[in-house]
Amino acid sequence: MYHAVADTILANSLLRSQPEVDSEHVGIMGISWGGVITATVMGLDPRFAFAIPVYGCGELATAGNQYGRNLGNNELYQLLWDPRLRLARASMPALWLSWPGDVHFPMDSFSASYRGTAGPHQVSLIPGMGHGHGAGWKPSDSYAFAQSVVATGEPWCQQLAAGVVAGYATASFTSDRAFDRAVLVSTIDVGFTGTRRWLETTAALSQADGQWHASALLPAGTTAWFMNLISGNLTVSSEYQE
Repeated sequence: MYHAVADTILANSLLRSQPEVDSEHVGIMGISWGGVITATVMGLDPRFAFAIPVYGCGELATAGNQYGRNLGNNELYQLLWDPRLRLARASMPALWLSWPGDVHFPMDSFSASYRGTAGPHQVSLIPGMGHGHGAGWKPSDSYAFAQSVVATGEPWCQQLAAGVVAGYATASFTSDRAFDRAVLVSTIDVGFTGTRRWLETTAALSQADGQWHASALLPAGTTAWFMNLISGNLTVSSEYQE
């Protein structure tokens, strides 16, 4: 892990030294354990213009899968290598891209990671995305996010608020793009998030004063949820709620 992180920082230095590279717009993206490395490096190297961890995250010592079993008693990981230890230093815009059925990186660990960052973050949780390099490269979300940050310095969409009001899940966003529809993604199951059954329910969507608002009645017995707003082939998610 030391060499993976050190070499990633060295790669940034190498890219930035090339005359044909705009050194102010070098970003970092990693998939699966590459996402863990990304989440680690973004708290160490502030030169990156943006970061996109895909699937991988911190807070894995308590995960209810193989990572929790292997890292739960690993003091070196918990004291030195968990990305959460340094994510508060990560001030660059970040896109956290995953899906609720991921069996490697659970939603509670994933959300704890992006909530721990200092910079603006955007979340995209795409049901049925699958886990792998092809699945991680395919969505248009990472490319649109990178283009937005390079052009404006900010994510194209940011959450303003999310919560439950009188039994309704609600979420509000500012966005540079118009949204087509909204979907509530929820579960009534408990336990490891990657093995729960996730339901999709149409949500009401409205726009007012430059803000977008989505709401939907939570199914009885809901244990976790988030809202997805769709703009063409792009997905923006509210922060994961339990």
